[in-house]
Amino acid sequence: MTTALIDYGAGNLHSVHNALRKAGADDAVITADPQMVRGADRIVLPGVGAFRACRDALVAIPGMVEAMNEAVNKRGMPFLGVCVGMQLLADAGEEFGRHEGLGWIPGTVKRIEPGNPTVKIPHMGWNDVTLAGTAPLLEAGEAYFLHSYHFEAEIRDHIAAVTNHGGPLVAAVARDTIIGCQFHPEKSQRYGLSFLARFLSWRP
Repeated sequence: MTTALIDYGAGNLHSVHNALRKAGADDAVITADPQMVRGADRIVLPGVGAFRACRDALVAIPGMVEAMNEAVNKRGMPFLGVCVGMQLLADAGEEFGRHEGLGWIPGTVKRIEPGNPTVKIPHMGWNDVTLAGTAPLLEAGEAYFLHSYHFEAEIRDHIAAVTNHGGPLVAAVARDTIIGCQFHPEKSQRYGLSFLARFLSWRP
């Protein structure tokens, strides 16, 4: 069993790797090799920062997006996107202009516009994770968030969990063998580690 953690310069790469290992992934490998990603048993895409910068860095690795598509969308390997790694699943992101995403889960990443003007952006700190419909791997609880943009999913069934910060925000999306979390499991202590452990044992 190999868990491929994609290295494209994401700032939370090593903290996610450490959390995966604490959750039981002795096989977790940091890699920028598309061949290793193509043959992995499960794949994790981390990410912090701006949507465009993360997308450009991922696309800049020759063959990486193609390898991800083959492993996940053709062979059905379990996939986890974390924070911006989740946002990249969308059709597009609107941070610093409109930019194309992977298009794996229909939707657009937009700036958080809270209904209450006193609510601060970015959404930072611990907040509730509330299950929404079918939510593979997720449990209700509290997790750590840090983001100014959020995933507006087009299909309700793809929303796995929500949180609230001046209004409802998507906390996780999912379809088939793909799951993405807006919260940071690597910063969410026991809640985050138990979520990662469930991902590592997931057999969708």
